[in-house]
Amino acid sequence: MDKINILFTCAGRRNYLINYFKEALNKNGVIIATDMQRNAPALVDADIALTVPSIYDNTYVETLLKICAQYKVYAIISLNDLELPILAKQIDVFKQQGTRVILSSQEVINIASDKWESYNFFKSSNLPTPNTYINFELAVKDLKTGKLNFPLIIKPRWGSASIGIETVSNFNEFKLVYKLQKLKLKNTILNTISKDNIDEAILIQEKIDGIEYGLDILNDFNGNYYGTFAKKKLSMRSGETDKAMSVINKKINNVGEIISKNLGHIGNLDCDIFIRNKIVYVLELNPRFGGGYPFSHEAGINIAAIYIDWLRNITNIDKHNNYKKNITFAKCDKLLKI
Repeated sequence: MDKINILFTCAGRRNYLINYFKEALNKNGVIIATDMQRNAPALVDADIALTVPSIYDNTYVETLLKICAQYKVYAIISLNDLELPILAKQIDVFKQQGTRVILSSQEVINIASDKWESYNFFKSSNLPTPNTYINFELAVKDLKTGKLNFPLIIKPRWGSASIGIETVSNFNEFKLVYKLQKLKLKNTILNTISKDNIDEAILIQEKIDGIEYGLDILNDFNGNYYGTFAKKKLSMRSGETDKAMSVINKKINNVGEIISKNLGHIGNLDCDIFIRNKIVYVLELNPRFGGGYPFSHEAGINIAAIYIDWLRNITNIDKHNNYKKNITFAKCDKLLKI
């Protein structure tokens, strides 16, 4: 069996993914992990660990191409929202060198990374979603007429890792937080992606009070729907799911299928929803493995093994799907020597 070497970029803290894929490879390939920080925890568990420049460095893509050539990388999996648009533009460049970037098209990446575009996608797909604005004056007008109501969520339009998310409950808070958000945005990693449209870079969104779920919506590498795997979020920590329980729910699965077929993404897509009064509201899309994936994996859907089979052109992957409901897990910290 031919060896498949996989490169995880922006590996960060995703040790679980490194190990899930190492197990799925069963020594028929190696896992290479890169990060701009040499002490990134996920590098510890990779077979080969390398440091690289920032994703916004002019030499970043060239560096990855050299790594792919040197280590005969068969496929790349990115784990960072902000890197996805950069790699999406270079898919053909890597392909010419013999490396497959498992990533959706630039159009899909734009819909997911731009939360205003996500909102418009949900509306065009007839999926309930919170009322959302990028125009401060229009939001104020609708608040005064009752079309929009407090509390509101204020967050970056091009956001990542829950950076800069605030809740406001009245006009005074709204005005102060909105102004502060614009100032603070310039001092975060989101500045580069937001600077060309800074006046519309803050999203104003109705706050939905309900039960939050995380979905892994899986398409094959041709964009065809395979399945939706849902978890009820029991608690969050630093923007990631900390405790969750697996759920099998027909209504949620139908929403996942609608998103899949209208979006046509490649591979796994992380999606956040709320259920209020039996209505499923869709909030965000992340066309990559999310922080909630290990809860799906441990409940019985082995997407790592599915990816490996698909890379080997094996289409009979149902043996990797034993998803069960009511399986509850919690994350915990551990120390790694780096």
